[in-house]
Amino acid sequence: MATEIKVPTLGESVTEATVARWLKKVGETVQVDEALVELETDKVTLEVNAAAAGTLTEIVAGEGANVAVGALLGTISAGGAAAAPKPAAAAAPAPAPVAAQAPVAAPAAAGVMPAARKVAEDNGVDPTTLAGTGKDGRVTKGDVIQHLETPKAAPAPAPAPKAAAPSGPRSKADLEERVRMSRLRQRIAERLKEAQDTAAMLTTFNEVDMTNVIAMRNQLKDAFEKKHGVKLGFMSFFVKACLVALKELPAVNAEIDGTDLVYKNYYDIGVAVGTPQGLVVPVVRDADKLSFAGVEKTIGELGRKARDGKLSMEDLSGGTFTISNGGVYGSLMSTPILNTPQSGILGMHKTMDRAVVINGKVEVRPMMYLALSYDHRIIDGREAVTFLVRVKECIENPERILLDV
Repeated sequence: MATEIKVPTLGESVTEATVARWLKKVGETVQVDEALVELETDKVTLEVNAAAAGTLTEIVAGEGANVAVGALLGTISAGGAAAAPKPAAAAAPAPAPVAAQAPVAAPAAAGVMPAARKVAEDNGVDPTTLAGTGKDGRVTKGDVIQHLETPKAAPAPAPAPKAAAPSGPRSKADLEERVRMSRLRQRIAERLKEAQDTAAMLTTFNEVDMTNVIAMRNQLKDAFEKKHGVKLGFMSFFVKACLVALKELPAVNAEIDGTDLVYKNYYDIGVAVGTPQGLVVPVVRDADKLSFAGVEKTIGELGRKARDGKLSMEDLSGGTFTISNGGVYGSLMSTPILNTPQSGILGMHKTMDRAVVINGKVEVRPMMYLALSYDHRIIDGREAVTFLVRVKECIENPERILLDV
């Protein structure tokens, strides 16, 4: 009896994935719940596990193939004596030749995803008139939503080029290496460009004296780790400082939805994490309800999952404000790009000893530059500067965080 390996549900608004890597070879035995193949979406990498024990007898979608939800990836035969698979089955990804054909080969009705058709019908839109961005030019739910959100009075802008086509012979092609962009990297590029195209983005700067927070951390870190089983880092101080500022300046925790301003009375803080695959932003849920230890434990767990490629869609979805720490890589100053649809992102940087004037005297202090990038459509300059000043005050006087003042 054969068991089919199919693409599972990938999460809201995600309809396709790319076969990143097969973890088992044709002919190898597998156990129940053993990881068989890794799929890469535009948000996360996930594993597909075996639903039954047996032998992997066929790989239908090879590495690099684009597959839709429910598509067949391969088959498992019960028992260890299954027939040897045809070598060709594991050789080439099935979808690739089809993708190279002209898009007119498919009938119009098949060019619209079911979810897209439902949203279109509910809003009186003919989905067959829309340009599809899905596989083989199919219209996706996102295409319909984008059409609905595009102002009707304004002329439609020319579509931005997503990727430059190869420009012919290259003089030093033999010294170059061409690697296909991963789905995650493509999505990162799209979101960064989207932020620049849609938001009126501006950045304001300040600097913070880290003397007191370093002293407090050094004084309490051993006792903190002994009691809570987690190290006391600087990120929890900055998360707590941002919470103080966000509650005072709710526009920084808001977003624009059409012609509405959505003020959020909850605080899901995204923490940017660099991985070998690219930058991801897992979310610390209800950060205002967590203790310092709770924040540190959550960030630590999300960081481990990010590095191991184990983040789920739930870990990455939502978020009301983002913190990015380029200082861990040695960055002295930067202008972070918004994580849309959020209206603000705080950039932390490297702490360096610098000469500063304190009470009329020059002293050497550990200083950090802070940057707040914000959407000027919703946040005024006064609010942005005030936000950054509040964060600075909380870090320079960490007792303000504890006393909520």
